[in-house]
Formats: sequence, structure tokens, C-alpha cells
Amino acid sequence: MTWETTFNQLMDALLPQLHEDEGMQLSLTGEASQFTRFNRAKVRQTGSVTKGSMVLSLMRRDRTISETLTFTGDKGLDWPRLLKSLHALRAELDHLPSDPYLVLPSGTATSREVYSGALLSPEAVAPTLMPLLEGLDAAGLYAGGRCVRAYADSIGQRHWFETETFTLDYSLFTAAGQAVKGTYAGRHWDDTAYASTLDASKTLLGRMAQARKSLARGQYRTYLAPAAVAELVGMLSWGGIGESSIRRGGSALGPLHRGDRTLSSKFSLLEDFSQGQVPRFNPQGELAELTLPLIDAGHLRNTLVSTRTAKEYDLASNWADPSEALRSPVMSPGDLPTADVLTALDTGLYVSNLHYLNWSDRPNGRITGMTRYACFWVENGAIVAPIENLRFDESLYTFWGDALLDLTQETMFVPEVGSYEYRHLGGSQVPGLLVDRFAYTL
Repeated sequence: MTWETTFNQLMDALLPQLHEDEGMQLSLTGEASQFTRFNRAKVRQTGSVTKGSMVLSLMRRDRTISETLTFTGDKGLDWPRLLKSLHALRAELDHLPSDPYLVLPSGTATSREVYSGALLSPEAVAPTLMPLLEGLDAAGLYAGGRCVRAYADSIGQRHWFETETFTLDYSLFTAAGQAVKGTYAGRHWDDTAYASTLDASKTLLGRMAQARKSLARGQYRTYLAPAAVAELVGMLSWGGIGESSIRRGGSALGPLHRGDRTLSSKFSLLEDFSQGQVPRFNPQGELAELTLPLIDAGHLRNTLVSTRTAKEYDLASNWADPSEALRSPVMSPGDLPTADVLTALDTGLYVSNLHYLNWSDRPNGRITGMTRYACFWVENGAIVAPIENLRFDESLYTFWGDALLDLTQETMFVPEVGSYEYRHLGGSQVPGLLVDRFAYTL
């Protein structure tokens, strides 16, 4: 029996148990994944994980309560615990405070998306990865397999999303402990693509062996590689692109929304679910449009509006996640060939990665963070030396605004590689970014 069949049977069994004035939602998160961890180019831990969890939510009028339960995929095991949970939730529900903005199940949306992949077999992971890492000080994690997200509710909406994917997240180290970070991800493993990705990292690793250059604080012409750009885009999920944060006055895009600040006409950002990286349905079973323009040629066209926010402020929802975070961001490319990046940069900083990002002044769009891994000082279009780590503090109205010179013609998928509780899905499709100035403070 498949997980999908069991999930549907459980929901069918729950429906007759509901009282007339009750509503219900049941969601599922599951995976069957292979994990292989390595360091110093040797496998240190490998194994498979199969697990699932359900969240049962019960609603009546303006109150709701939820419980998380293990999902085994065996109805005989799952049903008794699910029924017991329903009775326990019902007993507690009236003791909870009311919620004036509670979102109850509504609509008639249904969907089913299943994406098959061609992944390495568990037995083939180590023999495929390790030979190309021989002689390198390499550390990383391969994670691959099937991931499932599902939803059903008491008014008949049902969604099933299933995908087979892999991510390889690795770092290569110099003898002095400096690192180059790389990722390779997809649905179809390709030995040639893996080798090409690793070769690019090895090239940068060779550059890292030189003595590091210390730079004074100040503004420098900078090229931000796609991995760094993805980090900056991700900050919009934390008090940026959500309608709720704008309404409450703390959004980084508040000045753009009010017309006080502008962004470059070269900058466009949208939510695009067409690649099937993540489900289109949110935790409330609402099905987003296939694409949603957010920033178009520097103009704010849409924010992410959850149904809860729409109810609170009397707006139309666009079925955003309740957190109003980006789920499948795509940033439009520019006119700069990636092969010409160093020439276009001329003299300045080549930044491969950023980390420890945070808002330093969110209402004005200022972000702080650190450079990381393979970052270099470039002179006359040639890499001179790796740099000491720098702290930056810059406004998005600068690097996506008047300082934006160009974006690369090619975009890169930068995957989510987290595996906290479950493997994270999705990622960002972004180009590289060339800016005339970027402020480094330490």
C-alpha cells in the first residue's frame, strides 16, 4: 500500500467522526532518503531514513487546536492514534482563546504532482562521490530520495506532492583551513555535471592557497556570485516581501511601497512554481498561481498576502504561506556573460558566498553579514589573492538600486540543503550580480 493510499484512507475514515459544527485539516510531511556524510574525502556516516509525520487540526467557530503524530504508512497503526488524537483535541478546544482571524477551510482546490527522478542508488553513492575527491580535504553531505507533502480537509480539498531529488553540499579545504563551498542538486544525477561542478571548486581552491589580502573598510566594486545573491534574496522572507510586515510598518520594502525609494529597472523577482521544486499548495490547502510577479523592473507589483493577513486588513489573498515567506523565488537574468565577470569587475571584490545575514536597519532595507569561503581581490580583471573575511552593511536600495550595474545572463539554482527534521525542499533561481559599490565595515 502506498503512502498516498494510506493518507487518503485515513482522511476518509476521519470525516464521519466530525461533528456538524467542526472543521478539520490533515497534513503530511514524509521522506525516504539516503544520507552519506564524509570528511577528509572518506565516508564517515551513511544510512537511510524513512519517516513521516501528520498534523491534525480541529476547528470550531473561532477556535483551533492541532497535534503532530507519527505517520507510518500502515493504516492499522496510524488510525487508532489519529482517532485518539481527534477525541483529545475536541476535549481541549473550548478551553482555548478565540482567534478573530482564524482561517477556516474554504474553496475547492485539488492537485496532484508527482516528479520522478534518476538518483544514485544507496550502494552507488560512495563509489560515485569518493573517487573524484581523492587527494582533497573534502567534507560534505549527500542527501537524496523521495519527499512527500500532502494536505486534506473537511470540505473536500486534497493535495499530493511527491518528488525525488538530491543535494550534494560540500566544502574543499586548503592546508591552512581555508575553504571553497559548492553545491550540486537536481532530480537526475549526472556524472559529467558533478565532475564539472567539482572542477570549478578545485580551480578556486588553487587560488585560495595564496596569502590572504587584508582590505580596509570602505566601499568596493563587487561581484556577488549566485550563492551570495540567493542569501540576499532570502532575507526578503524575513520582514520584506510579506504584506503583514508592510502593514505593520517594519518592512524593508516599505520605502519602495510608499514610493520613497526606488530599485533598478534591471531587478525583477517573481514566485515561480512551474519547475515543481516545492508544492503550490500552502499549509492551509490554498493553491497559489503558477507564477506571481513580485518586483517587476524595479517596481513592487505584488506582496505575499496570506489569507490571515487578507482577513485582518480586508484584502485579497494570493494564497501565500502563512509566514508570507518566499517559497520558489526566481530572479531575472541580465546581459553579462558569466565568462566575462572578471573583466567586467575589473578591480574589486569577487564574493562567492555570504553568511550570518541579518537586518541592521530593516525599515531602511539595510542588511549586514559576512563574506565567506572563496572570496577574492581582483585587479585589472585577474584574481590577485583571497581576502580576509569582511563584514558588510549595505542597503538593498543600493545593490538592487542605483549601484546595480548588471546581472549575469546565466542563472543558477541554489538549493535548500537543510535537513532539520526533514529534508528541505526548493531553492532560489538567481543570476550573479555586479554592483558599482558595496559597503564593507570591518
